[in-house]
Amino acid sequence: MLNDLNKIAKDTNFFLKKYLRKQKYSGLISPMNYGLFSGGKKIRSKILVDVGKIFNISYKKLITIGAAVECIHAYTLIHDDLPCMDNDLTRRGKPSTHVKFGEATAVLAGNSLLTLAFEILSDKKLNIKEKTKNILIDKLSRCAGHTGIAGGQFLDLDFEKKNIPFKKIIDMQLKKTGKLFGYCSSVPAIIKNDNVKKINTFEAIGSDLGLLFQISDDLIDYKGDSIKAGKKTKKDNKLGKATLISLLGYKKTVIYSEKLRKKIQKKIMKYGQRSKNLSETINYILKRSK
Repeated sequence: MLNDLNKIAKDTNFFLKKYLRKQKYSGLISPMNYGLFSGGKKIRSKILVDVGKIFNISYKKLITIGAAVECIHAYTLIHDDLPCMDNDLTRRGKPSTHVKFGEATAVLAGNSLLTLAFEILSDKKLNIKEKTKNILIDKLSRCAGHTGIAGGQFLDLDFEKKNIPFKKIIDMQLKKTGKLFGYCSSVPAIIKNDNVKKINTFEAIGSDLGLLFQISDDLIDYKGDSIKAGKKTKKDNKLGKATLISLLGYKKTVIYSEKLRKKIQKKIMKYGQRSKNLSETINYILKRSK
């Protein structure tokens, strides 16, 4: 599991470094690099590759698409850390991008990574049918925008210090984290030109995976060590964040997360040996919080 995770992270980073070296130089390249290569396990790319094995999709294609996804993810982290958002001074054990380069530069670097994602997907070297590319670009833009990550972050801030019901917390976390995981899980089925039902099935699996990942992150924040996490922990409670832990308590949230893991595992069981890597990733996501 860890060998595969490290290989995918290494290959994704290699692609991104090579791609950025070919960009016309600007003063934003340095903070963009800083935000992209600050560490991280590239778990979203891992899910892309895992599901790609079920559909027998080219590894090279999936790494390229994974690189675009990681640009989106890095942009969200840079912006989430800003003083006007979650005001985090560290990310993955290093100063946040706005601490290192200044707030305005961090905003512009995040914006540039957002647009770079679509540049990668539209590149002629990505050997996918133009119609399929358009679908992937359209779907990723919806994941990143007001109905996805940006909308989820808005709700996350808006819900602070309020009594938020279960369904609204789940909806917020599905937008903030689940949407991009859902995208990664559905991409191989889209490339395979599979039927809408199967695409939607894998998108739902990915959304649940993203929810599991977010809950795991919340559990780490609640009980985790700042040094191991690479960022300050125990801040959700201080900020009055609406999480399942704040609503249900720690023990019930752990029980819910385990039920969610079993639900996802049950959905992929029918794919047998082809889903082995994905199954390992699902278990890994939850074990991070233990």
